[in-house]
Amino acid sequence: MIAKNTICLWFDGTALDAAEFYAKTFPDSAVTAVHAAPGDYPDGEAGDPITVEFTVCGVPCIGLNGGPQFPHTEAFSFQIATDDQAETDRLWNAIVDNGGRESDCGWCKDRWGVNWQITPRVLTEAYTSSDRAAAQRAFAAMMTMRKIDVAAIEAAVRG
Repeated sequence: MIAKNTICLWFDGTALDAAEFYAKTFPDSAVTAVHAAPGDYPDGEAGDPITVEFTVCGVPCIGLNGGPQFPHTEAFSFQIATDDQAETDRLWNAIVDNGGRESDCGWCKDRWGVNWQITPRVLTEAYTSSDRAAAQRAFAAMMTMRKIDVAAIEAAVRG
């Protein structure tokens, strides 16, 4: 069954590689279908994978092998809520160590250019807290980080 709403990500011929990486890296993720192009197109030939259906943490996605015209930007990212430092480290390292790169405040970019926010729940809970002083301390601590350090956020909340 086709989902009512699906995220479509544009790739330069690497949709299947990306989808397979996401499926092995993130929980509740899978490649569900690969569709071959029925004819030649500007950036491929008949029989090449044109779309790849997959899920990332239960969210339905389609990878479209559309060519190099539209690279990914930080205007779109997946935000993955993590439960602890071990899960944060595992997901962050999987992305960065597989040809990706670090950015600030819990953001990183995978080797296909897709942006990810690997966000421990403790951070979101801290900066949305009704204790505005604790929220400000947690936010200030986050602003100094690349990968989020759960213990440092918890310490900032405590003051």
